[in-house]
Amino acid sequence: MTAPEAVRAAVDAAYRDEWGQVVATLIGLTGDWDLAEDCAQEAFAAALATWGRDGVPARPGAWLTTTARHRATDRLRRDATGAAKLRQLAVLERGPAESAAEEIPDERLRLIFTCCHPALPFPARVALTLRTLAGLSTGEIAKAFLTAEPTMAQRLVRAKRKIVEAGIPYRVPPAELLSQRLTAVLAVLYLIFNEGYDEEDGRRALAAEGIHLARTLVRLMPAEPEARGLLALMLLLEARRASRTDDGVLVTLENQDRSRWDRALIAEGLTTLDDALAMRRSGPYQVQAAIAACHATAPDAAATDWPQIAALYTELTRLAPSPVVDLNRAVAIAMADGITAGLALVDELAASGRLDGYYLLPATRADLLRRDGRLAEAATSYEEALRLAPTDAERRYLAGRLSGL
Repeated sequence: MTAPEAVRAAVDAAYRDEWGQVVATLIGLTGDWDLAEDCAQEAFAAALATWGRDGVPARPGAWLTTTARHRATDRLRRDATGAAKLRQLAVLERGPAESAAEEIPDERLRLIFTCCHPALPFPARVALTLRTLAGLSTGEIAKAFLTAEPTMAQRLVRAKRKIVEAGIPYRVPPAELLSQRLTAVLAVLYLIFNEGYDEEDGRRALAAEGIHLARTLVRLMPAEPEARGLLALMLLLEARRASRTDDGVLVTLENQDRSRWDRALIAEGLTTLDDALAMRRSGPYQVQAAIAACHATAPDAAATDWPQIAALYTELTRLAPSPVVDLNRAVAIAMADGITAGLALVDELAASGRLDGYYLLPATRADLLRRDGRLAEAATSYEEALRLAPTDAERRYLAGRLSGL
């Protein structure tokens, strides 16, 4: 008999690694999202009861898939009164359960693209991905996004209903649509990571889920360089997490204690980026990862290769133009070519109105003005940024800068 703690640890590990696979397989067989989730939950509950007696199976995923499939079959036998239910039952009863387990990777890839289908509202894509692929409960998702649980439950119900009513296919998109649809998938995963990157909100688990899902996508689509680029970017950013705040105050990249950076994550991020770049199909996530790599490999702030970073931002403006990219490029140019050149670009952005209300615009302008010795103008910009800053850590940082003037 296996010790209870060991069983719990094995089931927890299987839940993280296999939940999405089990659910994906059942959805692929039955087309019923709720049935798939319910029977997957029952399979994991059965594992807690059974593995302690019989031992942890050699292939936990296959065991869980088979058990969940049997549960779905039993339920449909009891409830199958309509033609649709009978068809589901026939599919589940056809062929050995083990053969379904062998198709798991394809099924999970189909699930990813279905959850992130452009026909679904973006918040619904995020919620559905976290529920069906990561196995987060409705309450956990609601808490992470500061939303009431009933509201999140309704969002998930509407998303599943939309899939059925709109006839959204449960498949990997055809080749001519793959690039466009992959972009939508990557955007969902990056948002999940970013939502968990803020220490203050207690949502760190989301960053871990974003990385976990990105790793999954890389395994399922090994020939897609942008999936690797996104994973590399996440790893390189996550490596700096421990040094981003100090006693609740934001610490800028320039002033972070680099001895606290996670060198193992940096090494993995650099290797992942190299693998992506070797495919010679550039994309915005690879470029962003390359920028993060420039910072990660600089032994100190003074050694940062700002001309290279400025060139990478120029490439990023071509691949994924946005005013935020333009603002970051302005900072890089200020550091590479001089404050005057960077300030001119920041002032041009401010005049365009494209970043009105975005606190980093006045914060960036304030920092450049401070470096240029124009302290009165810098104070005015810091005050504006302080009014717009969204978190306490950022407000504390800006207040400190302002008082330091």
